[in-house]
Amino acid sequence: MRIDRTRLHDTVLAGVVAAATVVLFMLYDAERLEIDGLIVEGTRAPDAFGTALVVLACVPLAVRRRWPLAALCAGLVPETLLTAFGYGGGVPGLAGLVLLFSVASHRGLAVALCGLLVSLTAYAFGAVAGPIRVTSWSDHVVVAVVLVAVWGAGRSLRLRRAYLEELRDRANRLERAHAADTRAARAEERSRIARELHDVVAHHVSVMIVQASAARRVLASDPELAGEALSAIEHTGRMAMTEMRNIVGVLRTDARAELGPQPGLQDLPALVEQMREAGLPTRLLVEGESRPLPAGVDLAAYRLIQEGLTNSLRHAGVGAEAVVTVRHKPRELDVRVEDDGAGGSGLSKRSGHGLVGIRERVALYGGILSIGPLAGGGFEVRARFPLKDGQ
Repeated sequence: MRIDRTRLHDTVLAGVVAAATVVLFMLYDAERLEIDGLIVEGTRAPDAFGTALVVLACVPLAVRRRWPLAALCAGLVPETLLTAFGYGGGVPGLAGLVLLFSVASHRGLAVALCGLLVSLTAYAFGAVAGPIRVTSWSDHVVVAVVLVAVWGAGRSLRLRRAYLEELRDRANRLERAHAADTRAARAEERSRIARELHDVVAHHVSVMIVQASAARRVLASDPELAGEALSAIEHTGRMAMTEMRNIVGVLRTDARAELGPQPGLQDLPALVEQMREAGLPTRLLVEGESRPLPAGVDLAAYRLIQEGLTNSLRHAGVGAEAVVTVRHKPRELDVRVEDDGAGGSGLSKRSGHGLVGIRERVALYGGILSIGPLAGGGFEVRARFPLKDGQ
């Protein structure tokens, strides 16, 4: 059975306060107080009825946090009766102070002010209606100051609690925002890795398919040429495995990835030579003064050329030629892949995930991409990347 710790603590507090208040009430010495000048007349000696009222004033402490204002009102009734019957000097008891503190610290400002007003009114009524008279108005001022001070302490605690709660909420919001940013970063990284894998696999597998087809055709008539084609397939496969290992290696948690530099425009001669070996005559034209490029733009331009040549190898047809043009301009990098193949010149035959990935790459760096058939036949893939401050 689950125990409500809050109610248990309040019940224990009510018992402790009741015991302490009863002891003080029974030790009440009216004659000594009269000698000290605190009470003039009308004091009533402690008895069973007064003790019962003291206990009843402490009972509402058991629900002080669940119903603080109701508990305060219930506790003030026996306290007011104590004063009205002459059992005390009109000073609020300990239970009343604790209940007033509870209202101020667990309820809003309006309810807290209502509790303070009820406490002041109950004290004033008891002081006026009771038979006991204090010798000086300063005693009433002291009581009022004590009530306001207890109320202010409760409000201060509530404000501090609200401030700490706001700090916790802010920390939770920041944590959720950080988690959302982390998920977004992971999703972006997965998208980047998927894009890289597609480009690598699509290019190398396309080259291997073309080389295998060529080897099959000449296997019987020219075994030496077929052997060269098979060697080229082996070399292309090793390159593909190396690139995929470098890309996927960052996902391994049991070992450190062996990372290598990402390909860029400086690797175009090797790419062009690979396409020539695969059976696609390819020329590379570089115009303008070459300069260092941002790593992302360099990789995006390389992947665009790689995808363009892969599509030409697949769809341009026998006898087609591809031309790769790289123009270095002061504030722009212009790359183009075009072929003169008649086969598959329609845009629908050249579409696919590869070209979609190219669009994402070019858009990421603010570039302009154009893909489509040429007027005189063939197909073109072209992108222009803006460069800032000459880079």
